[in-house]
Amino acid sequence: MLVKDKRVLVVGLGTSGIPTVNVLLKLGANVTVNDMKKEDALKDILKEIDTSKVNFILGQHPKTLSNFDMVVLSPGVPTDLSFIIKAKDIGITVIGELELAYRLCKGKFIAITGTNGKTTTTALTGEIFKKAEKETYVVGNIGIAAISKALDASEEAIMVTETSSFQLESIIDFKPKISAILNITPDHLNRHKTMENYIMAKADIFKNQDEKDYLVLNVDNELTYGLKKYAKAEIIPFSRKVHLEKGAYVSDEHIVVKEENKKEKIICSVDDLKIPGKHNLENALAATAICYWAGIDADVIGDTLRGFMGVEHRIEFVDEIKGVRFINDSKGTNPDAAIKAVEAIKTPIVLIAGGMDKGSDFKAFIDVLKGKVKEMILIGETAEKIKKTADENGFNACTIVENMEQAVKISAKVAQKGDTVLLSPACASWDMYPSFEVRGKHFKECIKKLRG
Repeated sequence: MLVKDKRVLVVGLGTSGIPTVNVLLKLGANVTVNDMKKEDALKDILKEIDTSKVNFILGQHPKTLSNFDMVVLSPGVPTDLSFIIKAKDIGITVIGELELAYRLCKGKFIAITGTNGKTTTTALTGEIFKKAEKETYVVGNIGIAAISKALDASEEAIMVTETSSFQLESIIDFKPKISAILNITPDHLNRHKTMENYIMAKADIFKNQDEKDYLVLNVDNELTYGLKKYAKAEIIPFSRKVHLEKGAYVSDEHIVVKEENKKEKIICSVDDLKIPGKHNLENALAATAICYWAGIDADVIGDTLRGFMGVEHRIEFVDEIKGVRFINDSKGTNPDAAIKAVEAIKTPIVLIAGGMDKGSDFKAFIDVLKGKVKEMILIGETAEKIKKTADENGFNACTIVENMEQAVKISAKVAQKGDTVLLSPACASWDMYPSFEVRGKHFKECIKKLRG
């Protein structure tokens, strides 16, 4: 893809916007940056680019578009903004950062999506490829923009890519060799408007795949497995619950793989996994399916699964103080993810929840708390909404506080020896923090303060 001398508008700075600008400048493009924040609010971010080579439209959207050849969107930018629709109408190429990375990269892509489990599965898949001594880049929604590694990758490279529905909305040619959809439950309805829109955004991951490619699907999640009827790629199923004729599944408490008309191959024992919970067993099965059908040896997959300790902010053990365990699950940004975290913990729980409202329904979340959660401490803009749902469904042990410091202090007082204080918000972080990572780090800092 030739971008030299092209007039490119990059919309949205941040995790993917900055490396997008830097790569485009390196390739000789004429770059204009648009962000709704003003220069003052962006001063730290702007240090990461050569501002003398960039034009800026800050604090407002562009008034004219005819002087651009291409628009590149950061994932957080909705695709239905009026100026983006207008750009498409007048024939300007509008793509996301992921699509740009794909067009510039020589390596093969493995793309992983799903409502929950993406980060763990992506990290685990990346570790397996690295253990197999493949040139591997773990990128995407996991926190390292694909564009930042696109020019480094050789033709032999594997780009193990966590993809969100936001990123998939703006692809055109993106065609992974292997794609995987882990599960689909309601999320991001404030952006996608309907569940159908959200499902079809996830399905975009395989829209360009053909019969020579692979699509890994979760048999146990009806919405996910139902997407196979739209796919041209070869389906590789995985299941925690049923034996399969082909795919990755559990047999006699072991993770196994099976090719059609062949015998099972044992990967490892379920008990060997260091990452807790049924959802993490599903993540391990998905990673197994991806890697085995990518040609990785079963022994390498098993060795990596046995040693994998999980990822930061996802059911991450932080500390134990006076017999109380503190667990950081800040990545639990929707009700279904938080449900999985609550189910994974076997001790009585004091739960810290709440955050930005993404239009989620919290009834199923409240139902899971009964008999497991002693008290729920609520923060953020959804605190009243969650408490109201809790009251209506017979869970009355709720306390609303103003911030994370108060939530941790009160949780530590309520918890008794043998209990777990769990941060699993069931909500996004953006009402109080710039990201779930910052929220999780603040939670950990608050726990340090408990020790004095």
